[in-house]
Amino acid sequence: MIRHSIALSLAFPTGAFATACQNTSETVEAPAPVQSQIIDDYLESLVENQSVMGAAGLIYMDGQEVYYGQAGQADREAERDWSRDTLVTIYSMTKPVTGVTLMTLYEEGLFDLEDPLADYLPEFDNVKVLQELDENGDLVLVDPNRPLKVMDILRQTACFGYGWEDHPAARLLNEAAVLDPSKPLAQFSEELADVPLYCHPGTQWKYGVAVDVQARLAEVLAGQPYEDLVTERVLAPLQMTDTSYFVPMSEKSRLAAVYNADGSGTLARVPDETVYGFMETKPVQINGGHGLISTIDDYMRFARMLQSEGSLDGVQILKPETVALMTRDHLPDGLEAKDFLPSKGQVGFGIDVAVRTGPPASTSEPYGVVGEFMWDGAASPFFWVDPENDLTAVFMTQIFPFNSQAQAGFRTAVYKAVDLYDEPVSEEAAEE
Repeated sequence: MIRHSIALSLAFPTGAFATACQNTSETVEAPAPVQSQIIDDYLESLVENQSVMGAAGLIYMDGQEVYYGQAGQADREAERDWSRDTLVTIYSMTKPVTGVTLMTLYEEGLFDLEDPLADYLPEFDNVKVLQELDENGDLVLVDPNRPLKVMDILRQTACFGYGWEDHPAARLLNEAAVLDPSKPLAQFSEELADVPLYCHPGTQWKYGVAVDVQARLAEVLAGQPYEDLVTERVLAPLQMTDTSYFVPMSEKSRLAAVYNADGSGTLARVPDETVYGFMETKPVQINGGHGLISTIDDYMRFARMLQSEGSLDGVQILKPETVALMTRDHLPDGLEAKDFLPSKGQVGFGIDVAVRTGPPASTSEPYGVVGEFMWDGAASPFFWVDPENDLTAVFMTQIFPFNSQAQAGFRTAVYKAVDLYDEPVSEEAAEE
């Protein structure tokens, strides 16, 4: 059963809010007509067809909440329904938070986007590129065509990778175990610099550990641990009281379990010990690219800050011009190799967010509006900000493998519900 409300936005640190939001006496009228049933039906369909175990969606327009809905379970084994205060392991939705944190230091003049990264992290001064394997299977390493720049780690053109592919550089990255949670960021950075790059800097959009390097850069520039920095500059000012790098045992019961769609028609629970939100001890390595656990309301506060050009509820996190800088396409002209980025639609990439540069060319692409920016996480949660329509949306779920279809369907349902959906027309049809 869908549970939803249209309510004023507040920060609620306790589970009591999930019950309160179902009390119709506490709801308020939406600022614009929203056909909530369209989104309700979509969320319910995701659960019914076993695409997800549970999910929730939250939408703001013109600065006000216009929709919240949830369906399914956060934890099947505990027989616990998804609720508004469910804690979600957000994986790479951590990345934009890191980008904002680092850009607060940019505003203080502590670095320039075109600076060599080695000016601040000298371990990257002698980084090499893996060019090929010779006839004996030995690595052929060469100097990069230019030094790594700070901009490369911001727009994912540093060629670090994540170690996912069948590639010699991936094997070496995995062997180095740079993301071992017991290694502090300083050790992570030094060991990463010894691993050859997949490609020459600036020649490919290569998704990888670049945002973890951002976190290390931030703590070096600020002279304080990264966790303290992100808390002081982003989480605390935005009153994101349920967002952190570690969930204490007293709050573990609020965590959503992660499930895997293995093709058998049922969802299998991913072992809790492999989900960082369920860690029993706090990691030493506080990452920039993943690691945060949050709620739908907390993350919406972050997204609304970006929608409002850097400020929320009278608190300024970034200047409007800095948000504009982050949310425009920074990919070099003629860049052809873009990893999985084209699966997001007609997009470029800004600072830790994808930026829509063209309308959908067909209905097979995720729907969106030129100028919007977004990002997501490995277990399929995502958010987007649509400045043209003053619309901000957060979708929370916990499903592997990454479910782009669930995300795309939610996008379409949202735009249809607010009567802003324009059927995409292919270039071929437009020419006829």
